[in-house]
Amino acid sequence: MRARTVGVGLICLLLAGCAAVDVTKTAKGFYDPTNPNDVEILRTRPEKQYIELGSVTATGFSASDSAKMHNAIRDKSAALGATAVIVTNEGIQGRARWATGVAIRYK
Repeated sequence: MRARTVGVGLICLLLAGCAAVDVTKTAKGFYDPTNPNDVEILRTRPEKQYIELGSVTATGFSASDSAKMHNAIRDKSAALGATAVIVTNEGIQGRARWATGVAIRYK
């Protein structure tokens, strides 16, 4: 019984530990980091002028954890100096939520 409990615990840790956000810088230059709490999550292109800072990929989040995924996207994008992230694709594969997008900075 104890081995089963330990096994279930390890599986939960592995599933929780697989969530990741990767941001690949694609813009020239460097910007000061922004406050992650101020980074907007957008579904459409904003009307304001902006520059693209990098591509964003989030994978391995629980299907019910869209808020956690969006907060992780904010954290990683803020390090580039982003003021918003345009989420271009988002979905659920199996039990894992994923998203792709573009980190941007308003001009």
